[in-house]
Amino acid sequence: MIAICPNCRSHEWNKLVKGSHIFCPECGTEWQFKKEVLYVITGCSGVGKTTTAQELQKLTTDYVVLDADLFYNIMPHESEEDYFDQIEQIYSLSNDISQCGKPVVWTMAGNIDKLLQVYHAQFFSEIRVLALTCGESALRKRMTEGRGIMDEGWIQGSVAYNEYFRTHEKIGEVSFSTLDIDNKSPMEAAQSVLQWLDAKK
Repeated sequence: MIAICPNCRSHEWNKLVKGSHIFCPECGTEWQFKKEVLYVITGCSGVGKTTTAQELQKLTTDYVVLDADLFYNIMPHESEEDYFDQIEQIYSLSNDISQCGKPVVWTMAGNIDKLLQVYHAQFFSEIRVLALTCGESALRKRMTEGRGIMDEGWIQGSVAYNEYFRTHEKIGEVSFSTLDIDNKSPMEAAQSVLQWLDAKK
């Protein structure tokens, strides 16, 4: 809603952001908004993103914690364009929520490389990413025993993605920090994530 022009009511994705102001090229109107940091908790499938996020919700009301699977489950996800559309919708919703003065934290496994390539990225002061990682044996145990995943292709894909996060600092142009949760309980992992969030304010 915040990106809809209050004067001409244009819904077009053509607004320009200058600092904490939005400019409508249709009628020249400019209005102020809250430009917050957007946080993304990433990591491979099975590492513990959702479980950690559930515990994070119990620890703090300073952030709005959501799962990006919300959009994956209700939107097409067959093409690159579909994934870009999902990121746009995640950002659009986050921008509106941020107007309440609370930053949004998303859990999201894939499409991290697209985070800076979409129209709505300009509505945030910064996009900060934290990747949860663990050792291969712990990951395999979490996937097979914790989630009942037996598909070796799925498991191996997660192992490879997890190793990428452990050995790199960027995906495309998107930088990320890492948090090893190998020996942490879900609550301990959430506490560490909260420390990271609070330190990044």
